[in-house]
Amino acid sequence: MANRTDRIPDPLASLGLLILRLGAGGLLLFGHGWGKVLRYGEIAGRFADPIGLGPQVGFALVVFAEVVCSALVMLGLFTRLATIPLLIFFAVAAFIQHVADPWPKRELPLLFAVPFLALLLTGAGRWSIDALRSRRRG
Repeated sequence: MANRTDRIPDPLASLGLLILRLGAGGLLLFGHGWGKVLRYGEIAGRFADPIGLGPQVGFALVVFAEVVCSALVMLGLFTRLATIPLLIFFAVAAFIQHVADPWPKRELPLLFAVPFLALLLTGAGRWSIDALRSRRRG
């Protein structure tokens, strides 16, 4: 049976997870999500509707994923839960919205999905709010 210290990641693993969270979350938030927030009113009504929810609802869900969920990942707060909407968003982008497009259009959402899938599987690491909350409970 594994003891508690077997589950604590070493400092380099925690540093790697921190870099992964800040890098993937920050690139998504500031490279894609923040611009959508600033131009919300002009984009929402004409946004693509690949899954039939309507452009406004679809756009709101995309903004939620790109802004709120990526910020939560960066903070390491509810990390595993926050990756789920992101992974759904990337799957819709790659396999529904851009399915007929050339590979480079499908590649970007798949590239973004990889670090968030890794974080879903590993969690946020030692240097996160999730870990702090866990230590306070434990």
